[in-house]
Amino acid sequence: MKKLDSLKGEQAKWNKLHKGIEDTKVLYQLAQEEEDNKTLQEVSAELLKIEKEIEKWDLELLLSDVNDKKGCFVTIKPGAGGTESCDWAQMLLRMYVRWAEQNDMDAEVVDIGPGDEAGIKYASLRFPKDFSYGYLKSERGIHRLVRVSPFDSAGRRHTSFASVEVMPKVDEEFELKIEDSDLRIDTFRSSGPGGQHVNMTDSAVRITHIPTKIVAQAQSEKSQHQNKHIAMEMLKSRLYQHFQAIEKEKQKKIIGEKKDIQWGNQIRSYVLYPYTLVKDHRTGTEQTNADNVLDGNIDPFIFDYLRGKKIK
Repeated sequence: MKKLDSLKGEQAKWNKLHKGIEDTKVLYQLAQEEEDNKTLQEVSAELLKIEKEIEKWDLELLLSDVNDKKGCFVTIKPGAGGTESCDWAQMLLRMYVRWAEQNDMDAEVVDIGPGDEAGIKYASLRFPKDFSYGYLKSERGIHRLVRVSPFDSAGRRHTSFASVEVMPKVDEEFELKIEDSDLRIDTFRSSGPGGQHVNMTDSAVRITHIPTKIVAQAQSEKSQHQNKHIAMEMLKSRLYQHFQAIEKEKQKKIIGEKKDIQWGNQIRSYVLYPYTLVKDHRTGTEQTNADNVLDGNIDPFIFDYLRGKKIK
């Protein structure tokens, strides 16, 4: 039934694109006959939209890895550098939330720790929709920011680092034997940004898998039961990648090679001063409008990575 639903979804997507193209053809012919420039501009905009949808679908056909069609969890952590790196981690968090909004990917912040002065000490996002892992696996690694620090009264240039970890969501039917005795479950109050967002009850949940010392926690929901469910989902995903890495020696493929959050290990650099440029060091892809990228427009980097584009 799951496979049938998937095939029906593919057919519905094709029908929608086909109808869009046919409708645009008719609109174009009418606009040509009436010499209606305003409608011709609308046709041009609609064609660009259709072209983007086809390009996205074409890429989905390349996502053939066993995990690519799954949802995922994304965890962001700042590197050394205190407030600077914490602020950069929060900028990345906003970038992925904005990307999700633009691509109908339903990002949910399930766990977050505010920085001491600004930014965040960590954050975990949940992307439940199909193919989110396939797209976002390109984002795992170290991200580097160069800018004039808003926290430096002398106006000096600073370099900050943050890591992004991407884990495929484990299917509901995936069988992973976890003994109750192997789990330690702790509850605590949410540590949100303050005010009305902070829970006054111990609804946040942290689950520790004692044998592996792997930890997952969630605090986005008001219900302790819901947070426990999300934390368990995340824990299963982390255990899945842990055991698969051991058994199949595919750690680099599943979660990427773990590197120190510092200079020389970055996959992408975001330069805001003395010029603006975002460059992916794996593919050579560049975008000069850094603000646009930080507002969630990261598709060029994702698409070139998935196409297997490499620096010559």
